[in-house]
Amino acid sequence: MLSLLKVYGVTTIELGAQSMEDHVLTVNGRGHTAEQVVRASELIHSSDFALGLQMMTGLMGDTDDGARATARKIADLHPDCVRIYPTIVLRGTELGEAYLRGEYRPQTLDEAVSLCAELLGFFESRGIRVIRLGLHASPELERDRVAGPWHPAFRELCESRRFLEKLQRELTRRKVPTGPLRVQVNPACVSQAVGQKKSNLGRLAVCGYKTRIVPDNTVKRGDFHISW
Repeated sequence: MLSLLKVYGVTTIELGAQSMEDHVLTVNGRGHTAEQVVRASELIHSSDFALGLQMMTGLMGDTDDGARATARKIADLHPDCVRIYPTIVLRGTELGEAYLRGEYRPQTLDEAVSLCAELLGFFESRGIRVIRLGLHASPELERDRVAGPWHPAFRELCESRRFLEKLQRELTRRKVPTGPLRVQVNPACVSQAVGQKKSNLGRLAVCGYKTRIVPDNTVKRGDFHISW
């Protein structure tokens, strides 16, 4: 199959691994094992294709620690890119029926954002690009979605959460007193810093910081300067 794909000019192959935990794959009827993902990845690499791997969070029988373990195992396969999809419950599926029977609880949006923000940072620390976070919007998704952590700007939510957590760590490290806080960021990162519906500003306010986000072209993307 790989030889045939070469003939037709294919350069990248993505595998829907979804989980690297065999019990999760079995419970969700995936029809393959983690070892088969490992073997397929090795074959793809050896044939000089670029490799993409996809994983899901919140699958039936999975946990946050299970998703972290999956991420580590996926990273060890050295993919060129990764996609992360929180599980969405769709009408007319076995998972949908399990949800309606009360046998499956999907992640909340906040749970999915928190975990996926962490996984995004992990893959970036391993030098692996995350080229997609969350499902694309579509008429079919809108029509059939029953439950689950879907949001049209899911990646932005994750990026905003990462920014907030990084800022909070810095405030703690530098023992910044509560009160007025000025945070300079690159203009391209203002929305991430403020958060969806000003959620980051709200969380900082709860911690006692009245925060002002200031665009500054001298600040690198993803970085910030703070003063008080």
